[in-house]
Amino acid sequence: MGSPKDVARSARDPDRTISVLIAEDHGVLRDGLQLILGAASDIEVVGTVADGAEAVRQAEQLDPDVLVTGILMPGMSGVETTRLVVQKNPRIGVVVLSMHVSPIIARRALEAGARGVLTRASNGDEVLRAVRAVAGGERFLGHGLAESLLESGIAPRGGDRLIETLTGTERNILQRVADGRTNAQIAEAMSLSQRTVESYRQRLMSKLDLDSVAALVKYAIRNGVVTLD
Repeated sequence: MGSPKDVARSARDPDRTISVLIAEDHGVLRDGLQLILGAASDIEVVGTVADGAEAVRQAEQLDPDVLVTGILMPGMSGVETTRLVVQKNPRIGVVVLSMHVSPIIARRALEAGARGVLTRASNGDEVLRAVRAVAGGERFLGHGLAESLLESGIAPRGGDRLIETLTGTERNILQRVADGRTNAQIAEAMSLSQRTVESYRQRLMSKLDLDSVAALVKYAIRNGVVTLD
């Protein structure tokens, strides 16, 4: 049974337009989401942003019904963005969209307050259904995720808390390192110098007590920061 906030959400006027804020750093995907959602007669895209910090600011200012956010963005991850947005305004329903969604990442997004999680297998119709469901106070899990969560039996990790000590920038760099990005690619994506990125990588290895980039990648996968297909 849902909370009073959930009940209020599901009781929204069906004739009222659903306002949506999109947060996604990939321009093509951001534009695609805007086209898909903007074409629906019952949905209005009230803003688009390219990073988590701006998503938090705009969510506070625009008060959308739904935030659709990518999982890997400059500055802070979609999970961190979700947590901050929901803490500030629990009324906002969040849909997390990622190219790399595992049961671990899906569970962490839900624990952070997301009501919807979509995978790269999701099509335009599924995006629309997710937004409508979340706007109505329901949960929506993308293609195969519900089954994966049930079959995996994954619970939040309790033993490794070092990851919780990382800053938003450190987590973002860890995600990109684990995703196979080079220093040059990370530097360009995050508007940093290559020397700064290398310093962050060394700091991450020291902070997490790891001795190589390969160990960083394994750590990121093991803790659900990113997953390999």
